[in-house]
Amino acid sequence: MDLAGKDPMALFLEFLAQQWILTLALLVAIALFFYHESRKSGPTLTPQMAINMINSQNAVVLDVRDSKEFQLGHIVDAINIPAAKLEARVAELEAHKNQPVILVCKMGQHSGAVGKQLRQQGFEQVYRMSGGMAEWTHMQLPLVS
Repeated sequence: MDLAGKDPMALFLEFLAQQWILTLALLVAIALFFYHESRKSGPTLTPQMAINMINSQNAVVLDVRDSKEFQLGHIVDAINIPAAKLEARVAELEAHKNQPVILVCKMGQHSGAVGKQLRQQGFEQVYRMSGGMAEWTHMQLPLVS
């Protein structure tokens, strides 16, 4: 078979068609990897679910944005520990170890790594707020500045 004259994209598509079982296995493995990684950092909550958990279970909101962003507006009674400083300041959360902890960041993308760190420190009830503060403000929920 002469490969020199074929378009690389055509070769790639031909490979995918011929090796569909390998391709499917790879896609499943990738999906399972991302699912597993997201579960290690804690399940996600919508802002409304977070409000319900705060009110019914006395959940603690941990805002992991930097101090400047936090001062511009944050959830009432939120604790601000920037993600980069969590390791040094995790002792501040020790009193809340048995409470649900809801992680909030700017857009819901950086709280996963913080969730993993907290779980390693023995926090069992760690949740991430999907959409972060961007979703919170989009829903026009109250902020304190």
